Amino acid sequence: MRGVVLAGGLGTRLLPLTKVTNKHLLPVYDRPMIYYPIQALANAGIDEVMLVTGGNSAGDFLRLLGNGKDFGLKRLNYTYQEGEGGIADALRLAEHFVDGEPVCVILGDNIIEGNIARAADGFRTQQQGAKILLKDVKDPQRFGVPVLEGDRVVKIEEKPAHPRSSYAVTGMYFYDARVFDIIKTLKPSGRGELEITDVNNAYIADGTLTWDILEGWWTDAGTIESLHLANQLVAKTGANKMGVTG
Repeated sequence: MRGVVLAGGLGTRLLPLTKVTNKHLLPVYDRPMIYYPIQALANAGIDEVMLVTGGNSAGDFLRLLGNGKDFGLKRLNYTYQEGEGGIADALRLAEHFVDGEPVCVILGDNIIEGNIARAADGFRTQQQGAKILLKDVKDPQRFGVPVLEGDRVVKIEEKPAHPRSSYAVTGMYFYDARVFDIIKTLKPSGRGELEITDVNNAYIADGTLTWDILEGWWTDAGTIESLHLANQLVAKTGANKMGVTG
């Protein structure tokens, strides 16, 4: 299984902090934000990773992360996303790197307490389709929200004003290689982006999407409030206890 970390975008919700740097290079407690998703992949036994970045600070990732050896990676690759085309557009750039293998995709501002090793093993057994990780949250309207019928996800709604469940789709996804064919069929949303929710709904439509509940706490770090929360949670838990190196 290959890993892809999406660390592009302009980080406008974190201005002025992101005026001179990429948001994924900002500190979360005592380490750069980007360390956490890379370590999450490494903890799941994924040692070939591609980082998708963009903007004016792309070279800083290479200076910071090098070839990924500090995380125990076999390979850390880089690619560049021009503009802000959405999560699915960023993932599209990793097609040749993934090379037909299953892939775990994680958003670069996702910080978790536990790990995704059990979910990764489950998807290795599943072998096809997709798997998403859900978390019960107080503000699901900020995220993709699953519509549940019993234990089945029948639809995901992107940032709904009136969420139909209290769960958020976390920014960690598992896909088979067909994901790139699906992305090629997508049309930009009203935001002008290729939405990862549309990818997930395509897998739901053909009955091949499964889901798990993410263990431990989870937060994104894409707003001032959630970045502050991430710092508090990591400080309380301890980065070393979370398996974060560096």
